[in-house]
Amino acid sequence: MEDRYGGTLQLEKHATALTQETLNLLENGSASSRIRPELYTVAAAFSNSAVWAAVDGRRPREAEQHLNRTVTLAGLSGGPATEFRVWGHASILHKQQGRRADALAATERSRAVVARRDPFHVSLALARIGISHAERGDVRKARLYLDNAQKAFDRADRNTRRPAWIGFYDQAELDHLAMIAHLRMGNHPEAESHAHRGLPGLRPDFERNRALVYANLAVAQLGQGDLEPAVSTARGIPSELAGHGRVHKILGDFTKRITELAPRSRETHDWKTHYKAVAA
Repeated sequence: MEDRYGGTLQLEKHATALTQETLNLLENGSASSRIRPELYTVAAAFSNSAVWAAVDGRRPREAEQHLNRTVTLAGLSGGPATEFRVWGHASILHKQQGRRADALAATERSRAVVARRDPFHVSLALARIGISHAERGDVRKARLYLDNAQKAFDRADRNTRRPAWIGFYDQAELDHLAMIAHLRMGNHPEAESHAHRGLPGLRPDFERNRALVYANLAVAQLGQGDLEPAVSTARGIPSELAGHGRVHKILGDFTKRITELAPRSRETHDWKTHYKAVAA
């Protein structure tokens, strides 16, 4: 559901119900001391999914409520991968809230949890730290962390068994994160280059992620003054995803920028007509 539609309210409620079901097993069952941490890991995983559904759907108040519960469950699970995931989600939520310092601190905390364990997890953390530095205007550090993220990814053993939730992270996603960082730095040609590099490797079932890449690609093309390709790219996003949380936010910014750049152009008129129809 998340791969295809993103963080819907339905998914958030479903994950919350499963979290409570797992906690009921802990409260009313007779699990041994060996099994209890495993159940907390399961509860934290479901609660993490609720956090992400709310973050992805841009429902920050609900995300914060889920996050507070998830931090406790992740701590009780004792699992580094679980804690890594929750701090990664916390970082993205804090960015949406405009709390850049907290976002960077959360991402650095996620990196510290897995620093000596798995370069695959480390790569994801480094890429996210790179975006945080890009948003703070530190181009040198942003590029350094993106380069190190690629190096860590190249070192990672693809055959290592990892939690199912991190299955989204691959070279295509790393290129997507690099694209976002370069957009934040105003480097639109390099952002577009990462988009074209990553798109062929994007899994076909990752429909929401594909919509995000195309939305960001449209922004990168517009940043270079290429109105016609930018509008063509944006129009290619399926209507059922154009109104989704993060995709909707990017396309809203795209609409504002193209209106400022060329308010009387045919491309702007065509795009605003299309966007009004699909994002209503």
